Amino acid sequence: MADYIESLQRLAEKFGQLEGVGRKSAMRMAYSVLEMSEEEVQEFARALTDAKEKIHLCPICQNLTDRDICPICADESRDKSTICVVSDVRTLASIEKVREYNGQYHVLHGVISPIGGVKPDQLKIRELLERVGRNDVKEVIVATNPDVNGEATAMYLGHLLRPLDIKVTRLAYGVPMGADLEFADEITLSRALEGRRDV
Repeated sequence: MADYIESLQRLAEKFGQLEGVGRKSAMRMAYSVLEMSEEEVQEFARALTDAKEKIHLCPICQNLTDRDICPICADESRDKSTICVVSDVRTLASIEKVREYNGQYHVLHGVISPIGGVKPDQLKIRELLERVGRNDVKEVIVATNPDVNGEATAMYLGHLLRPLDIKVTRLAYGVPMGADLEFADEITLSRALEGRRDV
């Protein structure tokens, strides 16, 4: 029956455009909206509009914020000599949850992907180089995913940053806790050996 309700289908299609939302989930979300009161729907629509209008990129690190600069850049207690480069805001949030890193960030908003048609000039690399050139940055930690595109991006950044006399490091990737070494692939074991530390 829902197939014949055009406005419900349009609503489900809009939810389906969100990353990670499949057809069934999109339809459940559309039905949830129908179960809301008129006031709740208006608040929902206002929240969408407000987020789109008020959230912008931090002019320093390219993180999302609704202030002049993001709270991380505004925090004077953070180490300004280290910048952790991430591909997206979700990665930044994941690293922040660990509460082990107290430096600055820089969000690229993607990774270099020849197959996907993403070139270096489409990322926030120029802004990173400008930051490094202006400030007393001693180390850049590249925290892109350990896949082909993440590695290509890390190598590209290393090539650009090393001539500036900056230490460029990569997150150590390896065998996760509870994993059986017998079943680890060669790349994972190689990374684990490279990232080894004192016991």
